[in-house]
Amino acid sequence: MSAIHQEDLERYVNKNIDSFHASRLRKLSETKLNDLLRRKNPYLFRAKDINTAGDLVKELLSAVLSASEEKFMGDFLEGLAIFLVGSLYNGQKSSSQGIDLEFTKDNVRYLVSVKSGPNWSNSSSYKQQVTDFHTAQKVIRQAGLQGQIETVLGICYSSKATSYRNGVMHLHGQAFWNLLTGDANFYTQIVKPIGYRAKEHNDAFEHERSRLLNVFTQQFMNDFCIDGVIDWERVVRFNSGNMA
Repeated sequence: MSAIHQEDLERYVNKNIDSFHASRLRKLSETKLNDLLRRKNPYLFRAKDINTAGDLVKELLSAVLSASEEKFMGDFLEGLAIFLVGSLYNGQKSSSQGIDLEFTKDNVRYLVSVKSGPNWSNSSSYKQQVTDFHTAQKVIRQAGLQGQIETVLGICYSSKATSYRNGVMHLHGQAFWNLLTGDANFYTQIVKPIGYRAKEHNDAFEHERSRLLNVFTQQFMNDFCIDGVIDWERVVRFNSGNMA
């Protein structure tokens, strides 16, 4: 196995991190106030005693963007993982449902599902993931592979210890990136190139976010405030009313 040189890592990240930032900006441009109000729990924000239109709009937007950014970064890290196994083991993105990448290392065939963080699943989604692993194993066996097959749930960040559950290896953080690269320090080496042009990208993002907050706040005050006071009943009706 050859090693990934820092220059190759930086070249890949610098080229592809733009897609993360572009996705963030695109999410902003596609966001509508009405969508924010319908997607989030109005009772939660009322219980937090939010009484200023600007504060409410900011919390709504932040909640939606945070979930989106986690997904966008997960997509980026999945792409990085595929790049690594392709470079080191001639691995590839998997065509099997629920499996992100496949590669052979030390005569073991690895089937890997990449997750951004540890809180990715509920009981039903985890059960489906295990089913997908078992199906992929069966297909590979039917294709004639006789060697060892290892199914791996790869969590990009988390300090949890390695474990097995339902025949699936759970690798978190450092241990996951070490499996892909053979380098126990690789997980820290990713940080530097990810910061490439970060300030430039985030200045553009913050400019657009600030503009959108002003637009949404004005719209919210026009539609959901009476004499400058939030009409929470109107907010709840808009969010949950369906019997008119």
